[in-house]
Amino acid sequence: MNPDVAVDLSIWELFKNAHIVVQIVIVGLLAASVWSWAIIIEKFFLFAKTRKEADKFEQVFWSGQSLDELYQALAQRRNTGMAALFVAAMREWKRSTERDSGDRSTKPMPGMQHRIEKVMDVTVSREVERLERRLTFLATVGSTAPFIGLFGTVWGIMTSFQAIATTKNTGLAVVAPGIAEALFATALGLLAAIPAVIFYNKFNAEVGRHAARLEGFADEFAAILSRQIDKTL
Repeated sequence: MNPDVAVDLSIWELFKNAHIVVQIVIVGLLAASVWSWAIIIEKFFLFAKTRKEADKFEQVFWSGQSLDELYQALAQRRNTGMAALFVAAMREWKRSTERDSGDRSTKPMPGMQHRIEKVMDVTVSREVERLERRLTFLATVGSTAPFIGLFGTVWGIMTSFQAIATTKNTGLAVVAPGIAEALFATALGLLAAIPAVIFYNKFNAEVGRHAARLEGFADEFAAILSRQIDKTL
């Protein structure tokens, strides 16, 4: 290679002239970055919607409206969050009381409270699982993308040394393409990893806060139902 020939180090030329291994690394990192941002945007809207729905439900629940009326209004819908927790607990409550009312000689079984709490625990777990969906991808990208980029870096530097050995020339025109593609792979690895780590931590904290909110509501609602059960035992 003539050292006096200008070397085009544009992004496209770097990719086009890179070794096939480095090209695969670059394409993989770009795809991971795009998918990570798609998840990040989707989670932003999901958590905003979840907070809004929880605020609205709590406002209605604590407004003094009849629990039966609220249950009838929500039972036919597809509910998430606190509304799903409330509907699941009320459904179990009504099933238990209707079954016990079939035999007038018996009162509601003490195990009803335990069943309701179990139903609420399962609902909380499902809600947390729904919110955590695809967050593991962000964690995976955040932990592996720098190393994948480093692999591309090492391969690019190795290509530069091979070019030096082949041409017996250490001029910039010989080593620049390999070094540039190596640094490009490193940059892409960091570009994919940094947002993934930041938003994984943010969304993981959001999941924890919402789970604590659900569990707090479950405890309060369980106490309300427990008082109703005690009145009938």
